[in-house]
Amino acid sequence: MFDRKIQMVDLSTQYHRWKEEIDEALQSVIESSAFINGPQVKQFASHLEEYLNVEHVIPCGNGTDALQIALMRLNLEKGDEVIIPAFTYAAAVEAAVLLGLTPVLVDVDSRTFNISPEAVADAISERTKAMIVVHLFGQSCDMHPLMEIAKQHGLSVIEDNAQSLGAEYIFPNGETQKAGTIGEIGTLSFFPTKILGGYGDGGAVIVHDDALAEAVRMTTVHGQSAKYRHQIIGCNSRLDTLQSAILDVKLRHITESIAARQAAAAYYDKALKEVEEIVLPYRLLASTHVYHQYTLCIKGGKRDALQAWLKEKGISSYIYYPRSIQEQEAFKPHIRISGDLSISHQLTNEVLSLPLHTEMTEAEQHYITHQIIAFFR
Repeated sequence: MFDRKIQMVDLSTQYHRWKEEIDEALQSVIESSAFINGPQVKQFASHLEEYLNVEHVIPCGNGTDALQIALMRLNLEKGDEVIIPAFTYAAAVEAAVLLGLTPVLVDVDSRTFNISPEAVADAISERTKAMIVVHLFGQSCDMHPLMEIAKQHGLSVIEDNAQSLGAEYIFPNGETQKAGTIGEIGTLSFFPTKILGGYGDGGAVIVHDDALAEAVRMTTVHGQSAKYRHQIIGCNSRLDTLQSAILDVKLRHITESIAARQAAAAYYDKALKEVEEIVLPYRLLASTHVYHQYTLCIKGGKRDALQAWLKEKGISSYIYYPRSIQEQEAFKPHIRISGDLSISHQLTNEVLSLPLHTEMTEAEQHYITHQIIAFFR
């Protein structure tokens, strides 16, 4: 048995690595007492714009708010359809339903787990106005065919990039763009376990167009263009100054953080490649992978038994996601299903994510992989 339980993430050790910088940033906010919309919010947004090479990053309260705000500003009407992958977290569907829109669930690619362009094309109807593509687990969706479909049918594209900040998509002509910056609007989550995570909730909306950016910005503050001037219907969704200060420090280190995740993934790949019952994470040639999660497929109906085995050995693991969206009771009355969603359903019975974070040690990974191999012997 390893000398301590191995968790999915280790935010405490990460904090101590950058403790001096983070403490200094927090102290600066506390001393100024500018806890809402302090200068650190704008500073963080500016630095993230530079990293992503975009015109506008508008911080907000969390990633789900970002999705709802994005949909609010597309001027959709009740009953309009939004295509969404069936294998993802519920946030995108939830945001659409809350606005009176109709989520249309489509299947995903069996290798990348990301939305299938072919399934998107088959799902389009007269009411289809947008699609939300989710860059799952750390790599980009195959954006070139998706953008071609959107262009052909006049659809808006929202990129849910909560899990793949820093991943780069490579177009057929060799040009690259970071995931979340390709569609009309991109959204981010700064939940603590994300690639760029705060110490609480946080999110952002990514926009290129100036007018759209201004509308999104107003939406986050009750639709106000100035204090007590409500131009549009909005909401209250702001990124705290304290969170902005923390995120700005972490953004300085994002390249090394991603490299650490990639190194840990490479270790898993090498150690587990000979296990026949395991399908390793697939790498789309058109995208880099930043490994928000390292997600295996376990064949032969052994996933749950393996997870129980790992738990006995003091190793955390997690199932993202145990139920696909069409199986969730809350959404059944509100969705339209396109196709049989068989891949999404299959994945719910096979996927298992292993611990992977910036502080992984070789000793931890040796113990984890040794126990997995022992299970299958």
